[in-house]
Amino acid sequence: MSSITPDETILGLLAVRVRHGYELLDCFRDSSQLGEVWNLSTSQLYAVLKRLESQGLTEGQAVLVPDAPTRTEYRLTSAGQARLQAWLNELLPSASINRVRVEFLSRLYIARLLDIPTASIVERQKAACLEKKTELLACLDKAEPGIGLLTLELVIAQLDVILQWLDRCELIPKSLDER
Repeated sequence: MSSITPDETILGLLAVRVRHGYELLDCFRDSSQLGEVWNLSTSQLYAVLKRLESQGLTEGQAVLVPDAPTRTEYRLTSAGQARLQAWLNELLPSASINRVRVEFLSRLYIARLLDIPTASIVERQKAACLEKKTELLACLDKAEPGIGLLTLELVIAQLDVILQWLDRCELIPKSLDER
């Protein structure tokens, strides 16, 4: 499985409005935004921005700022918009605990920022987690006592908690300061 990257999350932030790197970094550091979801350094952010631009998903434009160094403002391209939409509408999200914590929360946050209804995003995540739980429950009968069984039981318990939590996701209102 590939590593988790903030690519689509950054595309979503740029879909809201044009931003420069430090504005994006603020979104990833502010605990009322993505600060509790991502731990992103300045160099990591700029490496991702460079990659997104080289892939044609964003465009950077130098902007002169009085009494400050020139900054690059990034905007979403049509290819970036298409990739963002594909990510927001992903039919089979991962049921991995870490991916739910990072990717699902990021997807939910971006959808809310863009005023996109989130019920289908939550439902697809619930379906993925339920499918994974069912798959793991079927393995319980065959599991030998020991660390493997304990691990299986732990992941099933984590999925139970996530499924309960997903039921709450639609009930929690959007924060007034998300923009």
